[in-house]
Amino acid sequence: MNIVERKFFKKYLSKFDENPFLVRFNDGDSFVIGEGEPKFEIMINGSIPKSDLLTSTSLALGEAYMRGDLEEKGDLYTTLNFFMGQMNKFTIDHKILKNLIHPSVSAKAQKKEVQYHYDIGNDFYSLWLDKTMCYSCGYFKNENDTLYDAQVNKVHLILSKLNLEEGMTLLDIGCGWGFLLIEAAKKYKIHGAGITLSEEQAKKFQQRIKEENLENYLEVKLMDYRELHKLDRRFDRIVSIGMLEHVGREHYELFIKNVNSVLKQSGILLLHYISGLKESAGDPWIKKYIFPGGVIPSLREMINICSEYGYYTVDVESLRRHYKKTLLCWNENFQNNLDKIREKFDDKFIRMWELYLCSCAASFNNGVIDLHQIVFTKGVNNDLPMTRDYLYK
Repeated sequence: MNIVERKFFKKYLSKFDENPFLVRFNDGDSFVIGEGEPKFEIMINGSIPKSDLLTSTSLALGEAYMRGDLEEKGDLYTTLNFFMGQMNKFTIDHKILKNLIHPSVSAKAQKKEVQYHYDIGNDFYSLWLDKTMCYSCGYFKNENDTLYDAQVNKVHLILSKLNLEEGMTLLDIGCGWGFLLIEAAKKYKIHGAGITLSEEQAKKFQQRIKEENLENYLEVKLMDYRELHKLDRRFDRIVSIGMLEHVGREHYELFIKNVNSVLKQSGILLLHYISGLKESAGDPWIKKYIFPGGVIPSLREMINICSEYGYYTVDVESLRRHYKKTLLCWNENFQNNLDKIREKFDDKFIRMWELYLCSCAASFNNGVIDLHQIVFTKGVNNDLPMTRDYLYK
């Protein structure tokens, strides 16, 4: 950076002064933002254009980190945790980023977006997920729970909330690699179906069904949620974990409409999704590099839409801190397998993925985003237990 660029950069960063930090350039020049002893340090190795910063703080700094033009000295999560609590000060030009912030929500576009992220390869995800292959928030019942423990806990908590009985039918929308349905079939002898847009996930799930000898209980389909109303089938229970974020705000009601078309009266719907305190278009860097088209619903808008379809809200739980811990476990696994990951991907991809895992953990820790599980009943259901004790037996 030349003198003029550095002057602007210092002025631009000066608003992020809640936690003092040191900015150092590769020629030795440096300055401190905020007052007091710096809590973290960043190194500037190249140019970060003024126009990029004014268009989007997260996109400019995120891309600079991916290129290696910006580095942090120390632990990435710790640095981001000090910084992410100030996201309300981030710059975003909605006009310039219109197509990125508000992409197409057509079925074709969303299938491509889902496959962009989830079809990177089962071998890649298996390196840093646990053996359940659950790619969603775990549930840490005890301080010393492993990631595997937390994922098993999460799945069985959800199954308890669904109040399953032998012989019931269960649909998993966005079923991932199928662990929840496998556990449901083994424990409750339900008949389940999972739908996904990821060919890699469907392939792996089908393999697991055969390995567990559950062909008479489970099936997996490559299917868009928009096609659910075409099914000549109704389910006692429906669950969706981490899929609603891919639907898009314009289609939340369409999603619930299709769910409603295949859920039996008095049936139970459980939604597990990353949520926002308020409605927003989403973060530009995450939308460009990690989850194209991704938008997180607020708690209130999903409850509002479901109530319009006659759904009763019977339980709401926040797992925000559990997701922070889950992400840090994933990042630890990712770091422990860097040698294998480098055999498949370049440094830019690796830095992108590190930034994704650590920034999301910091965002959950700072309350920028949340994770909610909501249990609805379609119409009145007077058969559920009167207290929540049954969830923890």
